[in-house]
Amino acid sequence: MLIKQPYEIKQLIAGGHIIGEILGKLAKMTKAGMTTWEVDKAAEEMIIKAGGKPSFKGYMSHHYDPPFPTTICASRNHELVHGIAKKETILQNGDVFSIDIGMEYPIGKSKIQNSKSQTTRGWFTDTAITLAIGEIDQKVRELMRVTRQALEVGIKAVKPGHSVAEIGKAIETYVKSQGKYGIIRDLVGHGVGHEVHEEPRVPNYYDKSLEKFILKPGMVIAIEPMISLGGEEVETGPDGWTIEMSDGSTCAHFEHTIVVTRFGREVVTRRPNEKSEKI
Repeated sequence: MLIKQPYEIKQLIAGGHIIGEILGKLAKMTKAGMTTWEVDKAAEEMIIKAGGKPSFKGYMSHHYDPPFPTTICASRNHELVHGIAKKETILQNGDVFSIDIGMEYPIGKSKIQNSKSQTTRGWFTDTAITLAIGEIDQKVRELMRVTRQALEVGIKAVKPGHSVAEIGKAIETYVKSQGKYGIIRDLVGHGVGHEVHEEPRVPNYYDKSLEKFILKPGMVIAIEPMISLGGEEVETGPDGWTIEMSDGSTCAHFEHTIVVTRFGREVVTRRPNEKSEKI
């Protein structure tokens, strides 16, 4: 995992606050009758206006993959992550809708200069929320609550000297204590900052091998619980990007970017009034 320097942490905090504000605005404006494409266009406009660049649009997992076509990952109901925003996808009352959004910031200006070099590249932050569209089933609402709280439990486990394995253990223990839920194992959180995805993997379950990854000040990770009302198995949808629950069960996804500090952690992508948001 890469240790970020103080000037980089400063930029990550600034970018994280901006993308948190943008996601908060998107959450407030999203409602039944809107297309996911409309949400995507609003997201892209806000990111560019703020001096950033969408980090998912054009992203390629491998050089032979088609680039991801939209600014946000727009996933509904049984779609877990990496959904493509589309003009024909209309949000309906009773849907749950996940917005996953990333930004490179700042863009287009010379920002940092030291004795050796000058860089104009931005730094990456990543965050996600799952929204209830209108009235939803109580079981689904409880799924959202558990997933959101699992994120907070994972964040509390972030301390210098703790291992990455402790984050997954904390999340898994909490989710299992809340009832019968599927903890997705094929997709995990990750390091972030210099790139969209960096080492290490940050699973939402205990992985003994990650006890060797010790958190240190200056490390930056994205924690993102992904939980379902059914099983743990996922598959890729027909569009080649959308990851769906194999059993068709409803799922939820929440995420924040966290900087490890000397005495604990700082969540840089918090949304304004996040604590008062209703699920």
